[in-house]
Amino acid sequence: MHNSRKIVVGISGASGSIYGLRLLEKLRTLPGVETHLILTRSGERTAFLETGQRAGEIRALAHHHYAVEDIGAAIASGSSAADAVVIAPCSIHTMSALAAGISSNLLIRAADVALKERRRVVLMVRETPFHLGHLRTMTALTEMGAIIAPPIPGFYHKPRTVQDIVDHSLERVLDLIGCPLPEARRWRPGDEA
Repeated sequence: MHNSRKIVVGISGASGSIYGLRLLEKLRTLPGVETHLILTRSGERTAFLETGQRAGEIRALAHHHYAVEDIGAAIASGSSAADAVVIAPCSIHTMSALAAGISSNLLIRAADVALKERRRVVLMVRETPFHLGHLRTMTALTEMGAIIAPPIPGFYHKPRTVQDIVDHSLERVLDLIGCPLPEARRWRPGDEA
């Protein structure tokens, strides 16, 4: 794809795999967006337990996919010029390894490379409640340039389904990476009347 935006999507083993799956689906609808998927082994298992989708079905949602062990993949290098990395959902393990610079797999390495190249890294951290160590790690990552975006829903758009809630969080993430959806529901004072 020429002149496309290259978005790396990571799906870790945290609960909330629907966020990564829906993100891939939404990015597919945008012209000029090329997706690169890294699905961790625990991400495969969680996605199957939560959605019934197998790894092959998830990989089919992306333009390109990589084994989490493939640290020689192009996206492991700053020269591959990914525009953004979104980890949805982001486990505490993945978040902590990234903060510590422990690039033990391709997902963490791709995010680390994006940080060092000053590109967008959005982490949809899926845990609650947070203890002080989690919060300090989030602060460190924010200082490094990452955006911590836990999927905390808004309700002004009057969601009717779980998918409405998921999509609303993803619309915000898509804004953050410069891939806004034309149909995104936005706050407009007066709409509540």
